[in-house]
Parts: sequence; C-alpha cells; structure tokens
Amino acid sequence: MTLKKTALDKDKLNQIVTDARRNQEIREQSYRGQALKLYPWICGRCTREFTHTNLTELTVHHKNHNHDDNPADGSNWELLCLYCHDNEHSRYEETRFGNLQTNNRTSVSMGSHNPFADLKNLMGSKK
Repeated sequence: MTLKKTALDKDKLNQIVTDARRNQEIREQSYRGQALKLYPWICGRCTREFTHTNLTELTVHHKNHNHDDNPADGSNWELLCLYCHDNEHSRYEETRFGNLQTNNRTSVSMGSHNPFADLKNLMGSKK
C-alpha cells in the first residue's frame, strides 16, 4: 500500500511541477512577463525596490492607458507599485472626467484659511 501511495504522490508531484513550468512560460509570454524581463524591479515613481517575495505588488502600467497597445520593446510600459499605479489611474480619471463633474456642481467655496499667513512674524518674535 505504501509503494502504490508513493507512486501516486510522485505522479502528482510531477504533474504539479509540469503545470508550474507551463504556467511560468505562459506568464513570460504575457506583457507583464516581458516587462519584468526588460526593466529593473523598481517602481518608476517612488523608486521602491522589489524582490521575488513582493513582486506581486509591482504592476505594469500602460503609459497611454491602452491595454491593447503592447509593443515588444516595452515603450508603452512602466513598472509601478500598487500605490503609484492607483494614483496614476486616479489622476487620469480625474482629468478625463473632472471637467464633467465641475460643470454639474454649483459654486463650491474653497477654503481660504492660510495656516502659514503669520509665520514670518511668529518666527521673528522668537529671536
């Protein structure tokens, strides 16, 4: 019984290794795999460095925001961490849709308080 079980375990292990290698080849053919080969594993904005342990937090950003534009030379890609990538897309959406939102609003009063207005006098009084 143990002999049969170890044979099954070896077959199962071989299948897992085969599947992992096939999946790795598929990933390397994707634009993410290509970008990770082309560029150093550093965020293009905040310069945070990545290793194999936290590589899932590094994303491929399309500079022109077209996910179908994937040239082989990587000219439309940049590697960004999750936070910088979210920030970039938020800024893009804000510029894209921001004008529509401001036109629909009535007059919004902006804050007029300046906390540093009297800073020079306050700093001067300490001397």
